[in-house]
Amino acid sequence: QVQLVESGGGLVQAGGSLRLSCAASGIIFRLHDMGWYRQAPGKQRELVATITSSGSTNYADSVKGRFTISRDNAKNTVYLQMNSLKPEDTAVYYCNSKYTLITYWGQGSQVTVSS
Repeated sequence: QVQLVESGGGLVQAGGSLRLSCAASGIIFRLHDMGWYRQAPGKQRELVATITSSGSTNYADSVKGRFTISRDNAKNTVYLQMNSLKPEDTAVYYCNSKYTLITYWGQGSQVTVSS
């Protein structure tokens, strides 16, 4: 059974930091490209950052320079370090894994940034 379990969300003031974690099980983690997406109320889910199985990263323009995605294949975990948070970063953040045509999603973790 595949599971992606996010943790680390919460309430933070603008300018603060949070680190999200996503622990994967049931997959060969090192083969999967991993990503973080977010969905704010009334908006579509959008890409935040991705990291390939080889470690290449990609970021949405809105988070470049503030967020960092990383992975630890030994722990089957992907991270999202979020710094200089803004109220517009408020959303449910979802972990995603992809391998060929197979995609899995986590249950989501709420991040709320107060002004």
